[in-house]
Amino acid sequence: MDHPVFVVPGIGNSGPSHWQSVWQATHSDWRRLEVEDWDQVVCDDWVSAIERQVAEIGEETVIVAHSLGCLAVVHWAARHATRIRGALLVAVPDPAAPVFPAVVASGFTPLPSEPLLFRTTIVSSTNDPYGSSDFARARAAAWGSELIDVGAQGHLNGESGLGDWRQGFKLLETFD
Repeated sequence: MDHPVFVVPGIGNSGPSHWQSVWQATHSDWRRLEVEDWDQVVCDDWVSAIERQVAEIGEETVIVAHSLGCLAVVHWAARHATRIRGALLVAVPDPAAPVFPAVVASGFTPLPSEPLLFRTTIVSSTNDPYGSSDFARARAAAWGSELIDVGAQGHLNGESGLGDWRQGFKLLETFD
């Protein structure tokens, strides 16, 4: 990648087998979201951290977000006029879904519904327990995002067994 990359994981900070961590292990210049608590998530805290860190990285930043990190990025974009190169939003969760971890993740509703001011690609799976294909389609339409459906691959996390997830990395490279 010729542009700075900012990794925004979801709850728990994407463990070592997660594709975000695998990618970052081979790209030492990439930055990762720094927050005080990865397990009790307050949207406003993550939005502030994203704003602070993107301001340091610069406007050519490409964000790579997963799960709850996607929602934090969208809330950040709705509140701040900071321009970035784009964002790859993988496995966007539905905060109204019964399995959404509302007990440990607060402040994510209502979701912004305005188009984002930078290029975005949403990557979804047909059997993601946290976000249906219909939800992904609706978010892509609302946010003006390209939608890529990768079939039945679960929540597109470490448990999905994606390893270095070449398909996803190729999508990231389209932001160059």
